[in-house]
Amino acid sequence: MNRKAWRSLRENLFFSAEDVARKFGIKKTSAHVFCSRQVKNGQFVRLKKNFYILENRWPYLERQDFYIIANYLQVPSYLSCTTALAYHGITTQVQQDWYESVSLKRSIKYDVLGVRFHYFKLKKDYYFGFRKIGSFFMAQKEKAFIDACHLFVHNHYAFDLDALDVGRLDIGTLELLMKPFPDRTKTMVKELCGI
Repeated sequence: MNRKAWRSLRENLFFSAEDVARKFGIKKTSAHVFCSRQVKNGQFVRLKKNFYILENRWPYLERQDFYIIANYLQVPSYLSCTTALAYHGITTQVQQDWYESVSLKRSIKYDVLGVRFHYFKLKKDYYFGFRKIGSFFMAQKEKAFIDACHLFVHNHYAFDLDALDVGRLDIGTLELLMKPFPDRTKTMVKELCGI
């Protein structure tokens, strides 16, 4: 296979078989076979079906690279809960090799070479309160807190309440963002924040 195509693959954080077909000038079916062989040979890491990264790049990924990967593993999604709370400095709990996101499709986990990407499904009415930061989508700090509380009161999530610095959350923003959420979620948010 040609060196130019390999160099081109190295420029991408991740890629699909269709990308390989285009870069190497081969048919899609051949690209799928090629990708499977490269996974077996240890050249590619399969993140999920038809979603790959070069194996030699994996050890050098930075936290923000994992944020981008998290957004693409499940589309649409945004980073939230403890991952976003740590990003915004609201919790001292820092998760190593663990990334939490909110999704519209389904709750699911992906484990890739010791790194876990965890997705929590939220109803469409609660899917808001995030923004694009560079190349990834991240919940606002107040929304990440509300998402975590909502999942917690419905027994889908556990987080370290003692590690939180709720004083850094804006009360007005919290009150605005929690309006569509059920009373159980609002009660927890109010109790924890002294509203």
